[in-house]
Amino acid sequence: MIISASRRTDIPAFYGDWFINRIKEGFAMYRNPMRLTQVFAVSLHPKDVDAIVFWTKNPKNFLDKLKYLEEYTYYFQFTITPYGKDIEPGIPSKDEVIETFIELSNMIGKKRVIWRYDPIIITDKMDLEYHKEKFEELCEKLSPYTQKCIISYVDFYSKAVDELNRINAKDLAAEELYNLFGAMGSIGKKYNLSVETCAEDLPVEQLGLKKAHCVDGELILQLKREKDPYWTASFKKDKNQRQVCGCVQSIDLGIFNTCKHFCTYCYANFSRNSILKNAEKYDVNSPLLCSRLDLEKDEIRIREKDGSIKLDREAILKAEANQKELMTQLDFYEYEKISLEDNSNNWLVEKILGYLKKTKQGTLL
Repeated sequence: MIISASRRTDIPAFYGDWFINRIKEGFAMYRNPMRLTQVFAVSLHPKDVDAIVFWTKNPKNFLDKLKYLEEYTYYFQFTITPYGKDIEPGIPSKDEVIETFIELSNMIGKKRVIWRYDPIIITDKMDLEYHKEKFEELCEKLSPYTQKCIISYVDFYSKAVDELNRINAKDLAAEELYNLFGAMGSIGKKYNLSVETCAEDLPVEQLGLKKAHCVDGELILQLKREKDPYWTASFKKDKNQRQVCGCVQSIDLGIFNTCKHFCTYCYANFSRNSILKNAEKYDVNSPLLCSRLDLEKDEIRIREKDGSIKLDREAILKAEANQKELMTQLDFYEYEKISLEDNSNNWLVEKILGYLKKTKQGTLL
């Protein structure tokens, strides 16, 4: 399985301690964003994780935690744009972020640090020439420390359209966008950078560009074979992403409305108040990020490579009603043991039961 951390929030920037605690515990839990009462538990044991893909704009406080990931294959999608505080209010100065980019690259190698110039926003003040100029400036600074840059044009998501309209963001015609991509590809080539487009339905191959696979099965294969030349796996296209997305399947541990960068263009944040409210729920020791289990409502499932297995919630509630400790409920425990007797995740069931044992009044804190 591939772990995404995360398309929905910046875990390295804000929730690194939580993530490392999950690594130490060997598992994490996450809510189905389309059905919030459905909670999945997933193993984070090195033998079960093919790779981890980190998405971040500022991993500075995460760098000292990389020592806990030595048994894992991982890489970073690291976004650096030319925007100021009016568009990215929570991002430190670009000079500071570039220093962090360089430090990370020196620690783990430039193949594992992918630069994202994403999204491209066009306004009266930031026109096509502005982006060509700023892109080249960043190429000059970053190209010694990465091999690839992924670019894409801003999407006018309903969640972000009001903020984009506030800064008078413009929707480019396909021909204008095609020409801009071509110019950026030429600039990247000058600095020996492979420039790829993310989820863009344009024939960019004619420009010498590639279509990106941000969660990249081929890159993961290369990284795994650096440790084991005979390692092999097959990855399926992620059907939960847009049709033009090139990513392979992954499991995302993040939650919407938790990123405190407060970027104007963000698709993962709905409102500032929601972000602050969710951030109050942050507990570095919880199996869930910025959330709590509710035994009366939540359906708990153990995630596997090709599906999931449901835990018997009714048995849990019955045990709680009888005021008996969950771990002593042989009927429930034996039920799970039998249903999973041929499954390698029995240890994960026991981990979850350990958390449920601490439950009071249906809520795991």
